[in-house]
Amino acid sequence: MLLQPSNFNLEQSTIWSFPDRGKWATHSGEYRGNWSPYVPRNLILLYSKPGDWILDQFLGSGTTLVEAKLLHRNAVGVDINPQSISLSGKNINFKYDTKAKIFIKEGNAVNLSFIKDEKIDFICTHPPYADIIKYSNNIDGDISLLNKHEFMTAITEVAMESYRVLKKGKYCAVMMGDKREKGNVIPLGFMLMEKFLNVGFKNKEIIIKEQHNCSSTDKWLKVDRKFLLLAHEYIFVFEK
Repeated sequence: MLLQPSNFNLEQSTIWSFPDRGKWATHSGEYRGNWSPYVPRNLILLYSKPGDWILDQFLGSGTTLVEAKLLHRNAVGVDINPQSISLSGKNINFKYDTKAKIFIKEGNAVNLSFIKDEKIDFICTHPPYADIIKYSNNIDGDISLLNKHEFMTAITEVAMESYRVLKKGKYCAVMMGDKREKGNVIPLGFMLMEKFLNVGFKNKEIIIKEQHNCSSTDKWLKVDRKFLLLAHEYIFVFEK
């Protein structure tokens, strides 16, 4: 097993693009909607140091925690979906010489009461983009089942909990994409940014990430349309 990327350079600008999504360690693209490991790897290296505590409250398949382990950071991963908890547990269970402590907990991102105030050094997370991809059928509290209005109400609670658990002067990185309804853009990214700013965060960086290998793009390329294809996502880095 290749445990580190064979060709890696730390990003130096606010435009990121990873045509090769990365398949070292246990990373793969099999979990729909997961982010390229190049994203959390860059963010972890830019905004934390070895031994820090990292939080990902939308754990998914565990990409962030795998990178935390490889980069000698302690980490806590939270997800409301038991299937994600099981898959993440398998993905982080590989042999590696590190003292990093990695914990996984089934829970809700709007209520992180098991984490005390200002205990986290860096938040590195990738929430669902409202209901673009539904990750469960009927799990209570799954924000991927919510329409844009309900989703943003939940994101406000996520932002409040993120602010509470993060140490002062530390950073919170969140990736979010936009969506279309009836041909018009719903700017989920900027809507999320506003919610985080409203609870007290400041903008450190706004990074534009180019999308690659998106299944919906292939579908829309084959039909007559009167709108441009969404080919970007935002990575917001907030400072407390």
